[in-house]
Amino acid sequence: MKLTQLLLLTCFFYFLLLLPVTGQEYFLKDNGPFSSEIPSPEEFLGYPIGDQHTRHDQIVAYFTKLSELSNRASIQLYGKSHENRKLIILTISKPDNLNNLGTIKEQHLAFTESNKNPTNYNDVPVFVQLGYNVHGNEPSGGEAAMLTAYTLIASNNPEILTYLENSIVFIDPTINPDGRDRHTQWVNQFKGDPLVSDPYDAEHNETWPRGRTNHYWFDLNRDWFLGIHPESRGKLNWYHEWYPNVVTDFHEMGTNSTYFFEPMKPIGSSDPIMPKENYEDLNNLFAPYFSKALDRIGSFYFTKEAFDGTYPGYGSSYPDLQGALALLFEQASSRGHLQNTDYGTISFPFTIRNQYVSSMATIKASVENKAVLRKYQQDFFKSAESNASKNGFVGYEFGDAYDKNRNKAFIDKLLLHKIKVYKSGDRYVVPVQQPQKRMVQSVFETYNKYKDSVFYDASAWSLANFYNMKYKGVKSLRRGDEITTTKGLVKVSKVSKSDYAYLLDWDDYNATAALYYMQSEGLLVASAFKPFSIKTSEGIKSFGYGSVLVPVSKQKKSKEEVFRIIQQAQEKFNVPIYSTTTGFSNSGIDLGSGNFRKLDIPKALLLIGDGVNSYEAGEVWHLLDTRVHMPITKLKMGMFNSVPLKDYNTLVMVSGRYQQLDSLQQKKIKEWVSYGNTLVTIANASKWVIDKKVVSEKLITKAKDSTKGKITERLSYVDAGENIGRERLGGAIFEVDVDITHPLGFGYRDSSVPVYKNNTVFIAPSKNPYATVAKYTEDAHIDGYISSNNYENYLKPSASLIVSSIGSGRVILFADNPNFRGSWYGTNRLFLNALFFGKHIYVPAIRQ
Repeated sequence: MKLTQLLLLTCFFYFLLLLPVTGQEYFLKDNGPFSSEIPSPEEFLGYPIGDQHTRHDQIVAYFTKLSELSNRASIQLYGKSHENRKLIILTISKPDNLNNLGTIKEQHLAFTESNKNPTNYNDVPVFVQLGYNVHGNEPSGGEAAMLTAYTLIASNNPEILTYLENSIVFIDPTINPDGRDRHTQWVNQFKGDPLVSDPYDAEHNETWPRGRTNHYWFDLNRDWFLGIHPESRGKLNWYHEWYPNVVTDFHEMGTNSTYFFEPMKPIGSSDPIMPKENYEDLNNLFAPYFSKALDRIGSFYFTKEAFDGTYPGYGSSYPDLQGALALLFEQASSRGHLQNTDYGTISFPFTIRNQYVSSMATIKASVENKAVLRKYQQDFFKSAESNASKNGFVGYEFGDAYDKNRNKAFIDKLLLHKIKVYKSGDRYVVPVQQPQKRMVQSVFETYNKYKDSVFYDASAWSLANFYNMKYKGVKSLRRGDEITTTKGLVKVSKVSKSDYAYLLDWDDYNATAALYYMQSEGLLVASAFKPFSIKTSEGIKSFGYGSVLVPVSKQKKSKEEVFRIIQQAQEKFNVPIYSTTTGFSNSGIDLGSGNFRKLDIPKALLLIGDGVNSYEAGEVWHLLDTRVHMPITKLKMGMFNSVPLKDYNTLVMVSGRYQQLDSLQQKKIKEWVSYGNTLVTIANASKWVIDKKVVSEKLITKAKDSTKGKITERLSYVDAGENIGRERLGGAIFEVDVDITHPLGFGYRDSSVPVYKNNTVFIAPSKNPYATVAKYTEDAHIDGYISSNNYENYLKPSASLIVSSIGSGRVILFADNPNFRGSWYGTNRLFLNALFFGKHIYVPAIRQ
């Protein structure tokens, strides 16, 4: 292209961005005429779309009003967010379709059932689910959702009426309402009059933790597969009721970008479980619709260069494993109402219009290709039950004999994805050939070969490893009864009253929550630092490291009050608790042994604020809130000088820069630890305490470069990003060997534990032979991508978890993230042990 042509094109782009907004005509001028009986978003809200950011409750109110006024729409509540905001879907079609929706749904679902063979591909309306605003501070989608709903409900344009005749459209306007409202409040309160487009203005720079994430600072666009939060679980339950043919995922990206729609960059897996017809044929079928619609309004865009659908937990990838076509859209963000860019200013209305136009183009493409979409979905589900597994396994067998509640949590996740599970003796089995075959593959299969080495996100997600669930592939399958619910799956004998002592087995995942409950109710408890067996109300029972003792005679409460608290702990958390009438053990330590250590209740601080990784901080908060039911004080960095550290016995630092902590504050932390307290550091915070010499530990550094003095090979500039990117560690799973006699390893029966690593923090093993709690094994790689350089020179020689003494206290350094995305049930125990047993962890001195 000649320079003059490029300059004219750029000027034209400037002109488009600066066009004045003239109310709803800016968006809707090609889709009328509209019924006067249906209020437009502008009429309902009292301001033009894009003039300010719309709160979630206003969006819900507008959708509710549309469903009340029009026989083209009905509204459904599918859940509530952590902050109790409504999660809704507006269903839109022609009145006859809505009146007959039950029958149409039945006809639609027949295409997902392998034992049925309908061929009326063109006769059943196509199911289109438009999803918006999974990231709260990417708000253009929520506004576009209102315009799309209004168009479909109020327009009498012949083309729109054709869409209503041939489709059922489900609009989810705000997948993350808590994050949206956090962002909406921010930008509206800093909006200027006149508008301020300076990128440095407060309006364009949210305060920590920003609005991207949900209440617990989780990225909900990573949660479709993990299913941790109510927003995702509600949506998954809805999804598996309807199985739409097309699903959209509307996002925003950097302000200086343009617009992205699929196809994405080639999928990273060397053997993708997603059908090739999806990411090649269907994407290429739909792309011309988007390019034509955006060309018509003069918007610039790009495809194929970015993003990938390798990880199955995105809104733009999970539906691909359910027989749908999932579509990602990314709009350059105005991050407020008006902002300067390299190409002039970008306005909030401009971003909304691109999302609206793409929404309508999605419906058009779906309607015009509904037979193709239906045939594809039918073939997808048939192939799941007909194609044999490439590894020869017909199923997977799993189960932990000691930890029933972890089994339950894992099975709950399988059932959430409609994976069929059967009981087989004392184990559980999952057949490969079933409608959710590809989800079974995602849960159990591991990979080490990839076409790409630079991933947009995680490269490993074998869910069984997340739960430290020991499993094996089997070539013959013996099914028992199908498990359809986890209710009643864990059965424990009711504890009987004792005048002597109660014992809580530490093997169970919920034991920590039961322990904290007993402590919070005022019971004195102790933990066994050596195993034993003893006669209980259930006969002779063996107890492992960490088992909890509640001595009745040592309590300040009556025997009846103690029993009531013990009963409540068992009922709340469904854990095995035993009573005993003797302190004399059949083997191992007696109940009066000095190897029982009194446990203090954790009084914990978590540092948060600018420079701190909000994801990791949220993971700690979520774990303690929702599973342990234990409060933790979230301390803003700016208040560190004011906090009386002596009132706390545990401090948690997740990844972060911690630039606000100067040398005096670093000294304050070190002195506090030396008084007998516990500092727990995760990932980059572990690197920080080493770099700042808070501890006398070291990071792994590569051996001297043997190529020193040699001429550096010249490489192509265009490859720099890929070459550098392959040394990043986006997320992979490795095996570590845990010292299960160490307090941090209490509750593990097997020393082999999978861990998740998404950083390049490599800690040298401690010089003290008792201080390295977990070390990567010789053949550590389980799943995901890691460069050979990082694997051989850094990870293999390093430690995953060490303890470093400071005076009477200790720093517990995690190289990996034991709480990643709220899903690592397998390593949560390591972290929780640090909080509950920290006081009793010391590193025995060695003679030099």
